[in-house]
Amino acid sequence: MKPSHEAVNAIVRMALLEDAPWGDLTSQTLIPATATVTAQLVARESGVFCGQDIIAAAFSFTDPAITTDFHIIDGEAFVPAAVIATIRGSARGILQAERVALNFAQRLSGIATLTAAYVAEAAGTKARIVDTRKTTPGLRLFERYAVRCGGGHNHRFSLSDAVMAKDNHLAILAASSSRNLTEDLLAARAALPHTTHLEVEVDRLDQIDAVLAANVDTVLLDNFSIADLRTAVQQINGRALTEASGGITLDLICDIAPTGVDFISIGALTHSVRALDLGLDINPS
Repeated sequence: MKPSHEAVNAIVRMALLEDAPWGDLTSQTLIPATATVTAQLVARESGVFCGQDIIAAAFSFTDPAITTDFHIIDGEAFVPAAVIATIRGSARGILQAERVALNFAQRLSGIATLTAAYVAEAAGTKARIVDTRKTTPGLRLFERYAVRCGGGHNHRFSLSDAVMAKDNHLAILAASSSRNLTEDLLAARAALPHTTHLEVEVDRLDQIDAVLAANVDTVLLDNFSIADLRTAVQQINGRALTEASGGITLDLICDIAPTGVDFISIGALTHSVRALDLGLDINPS
């Protein structure tokens, strides 16, 4: 379930190159090459941790002799003042990797922490909390891993993974096709491999029957009221999976999850998350 080593290496190397394209001028100027330090990654607030392999890679790429020992692992909760990891080695190397390591740790732990809060609100229901494609370009692999560390689940990873007909697709289809929606969806289904998932968005109750008639796999219920979500779940009655989406905030989960929907997709897990307050405390050896 973790990002592959190859992916971690590629993304972390890019981040390090961005931050120090010709090295860390400050450390090279002021810090002796032989200086060593012990540093601790410390929580300034409570949360759920994510970023183990990524943080370790940031330090080891800067100096392979640097060691990173984790006391809290991905998916584990922590409290303020908790020591998440201890890093030992070259002062120059640790200082050069510090910002990149912290940026990843703070953002990914923020996503894991926010996801865990949503998951807790849906506890006791069958609803799964899932992410969306509203991720930071280039960091989707990491951010979606952070969602999993928080107890959430992933939606389709990319446009190539599944057919998901949303409002813009349907509007263009209606304007350019001589068939009705059910016929168009059935034609799409016939052209797809049997393993390909087909999901269609609706924003009104009266659109559901035409979509169900095409034997879709999931009906996306976009911006439905709580009452309409309940009605939609009853109307669909297990003939397709149901997904609630659109402007969903943490305080709405306790009302949405009991409606019986299978999934609740939330873009805010990745596009509006607050970075967690983590710090690197350094002690000279």
